[in-house]
Amino acid sequence: MAINVDQLLTKVPTGILIAGQWRDASDGGTFTVENPATGQTIATLASATSQDAQVALDAACTAQQDWAATSPRKRSDILRRAFDLIQERAEEFATLMTLEMGKPLAESRGEVAYGSEFLRWFSEEAVRDYGRTAPTPEGTLRMLTVSKPVGPCLLITPWNFPLAMGTRKVAPAVAAGCAMVLKPARLTPLTSQYFAQTMLEAGLPAGVLNVVSSASASAVSEPVMSDPRLRKVSFTGSTPVGKQLLAKAAENVLRTSMELGGNAPFMVFEDADIDEAVAGAMGAKMRNMGEACTAANRFLVHESVAEEFAGKFAEQMGQLRIGDGLAEGTTCGPMIEAKARNTVSELVEDAVARGARVVTGGQAGEGPGYFYRPTVLVDVPADARVVTEEIFGPV
Repeated sequence: MAINVDQLLTKVPTGILIAGQWRDASDGGTFTVENPATGQTIATLASATSQDAQVALDAACTAQQDWAATSPRKRSDILRRAFDLIQERAEEFATLMTLEMGKPLAESRGEVAYGSEFLRWFSEEAVRDYGRTAPTPEGTLRMLTVSKPVGPCLLITPWNFPLAMGTRKVAPAVAAGCAMVLKPARLTPLTSQYFAQTMLEAGLPAGVLNVVSSASASAVSEPVMSDPRLRKVSFTGSTPVGKQLLAKAAENVLRTSMELGGNAPFMVFEDADIDEAVAGAMGAKMRNMGEACTAANRFLVHESVAEEFAGKFAEQMGQLRIGDGLAEGTTCGPMIEAKARNTVSELVEDAVARGARVVTGGQAGEGPGYFYRPTVLVDVPADARVVTEEIFGPV
């Protein structure tokens, strides 16, 4: 069923969520969200300030004690209702993700299925906090281990998986009895805003989940992380930013969960089934147009099969259909923004200047939007930037 985009966007809250109420930024500031397939603005949101972030943490701290005392069954029921609501709104969430992030609609539908499962999983785990008992070494006493909510959490999500990264952080916090301040990515906040509204409709009490979308990540994270009431930070994003957050977390000895960048190789040995290897390579490289920390970047192929693998891989990459993720038949959407496309273009140009050869692609797409053609390079020297840096694109 096709979704009316204009009607969908009217359902998405554009304010800051604090203590169960959507409100404007304290200074009235806003920021815009673009459709990367067109470069056009699709929404204008309130831009949280440092003051707003502090008030959001105040709300989380106020809600923490009662929420921690809420029965596991009630927390479980809220998560299950949220799962059911997302299932009912699956096409809306998929369309919203494609609008703000660019991935083909089929991939967005897959993310809805994947992301919503965190809600169902943790709805089942919420009532299974069994703890542990064991005898002491001398055998005269018994030790009792009980898990309790860690306390208010700061959750910072990336732009590449707008729903799944939110549900994967929010669902366990809800199950454990922790109040939260959620900071969505500046480039893709709409899915998080709609998800937060869905959590409220599922019965989540006011103040348990607070959302502070903002044009400035540091304006939100720095005051919250400096507050001794915060007990945990969970971040998914780049390694350089992760290092900064870990250093900041050390000041108050915060518990941390970090999922950072990667540059893992895909290896093809001389006895490989090349057709199977190519199929695996396509999945490993082109999920989310290569904009994923788990995406394969470097392909290390045995010299005896290198030519065959490169030819078949390039053929598959060249057959991908570039276009707006909402258009029927699109298999490769745009990159997230012009800056990202420019970075990928620079990596390819550097590799070619150092002696690499372009088998397919190697240039930006035509027309509006931030498109880059799926690209395969061979004979890439070890000192090329594309070898040593995370690509985060279809190269």
